[in-house]
Amino acid sequence: LMQAAAKVAPALAAGCSVLLKPSPLASLTCLKLGEIGRENGLPEGALTVITGGPPDGKEGGADCLTNHPRLDLLSFTGSSAAGSALLHCSANKLRRSSLELGGKGALLVFEDASIDAAVDWAMVGIFSAAGQVCSATSRLLVHESIATELLKALE
Repeated sequence: LMQAAAKVAPALAAGCSVLLKPSPLASLTCLKLGEIGRENGLPEGALTVITGGPPDGKEGGADCLTNHPRLDLLSFTGSSAAGSALLHCSANKLRRSSLELGGKGALLVFEDASIDAAVDWAMVGIFSAAGQVCSATSRLLVHESIATELLKALE
């Protein structure tokens, strides 16, 4: 929901219509976002949520979405395979595209960081939403002068 809202809100605020196509494995929150928009006065067609289709962008799904004549911008967050398929399909139209692929978010911990705060952020970053977000801090990059102290605190 956070990723969908982060992409949808600025587009709607700029007066753009949005076609939101969530993963077929996790569509309910996006459907609810569309419902909330309708209940709160979004004009018809301002936010359209479509579901279904293969998660890997094969079998015509990517082609159908990216070649629509009214598509001005493609913004995608997801797997590298699906992003590649979407970009390949939209290349012949030279669509403006923004792709956020994969995900191995690092938490940078500098020498002057609070160890307690770094531990808190590391836990929140990896365990929020059971770690099932592309922005999960699955890696820690820690200044060597505090690495031992931080690792002890994480135990």
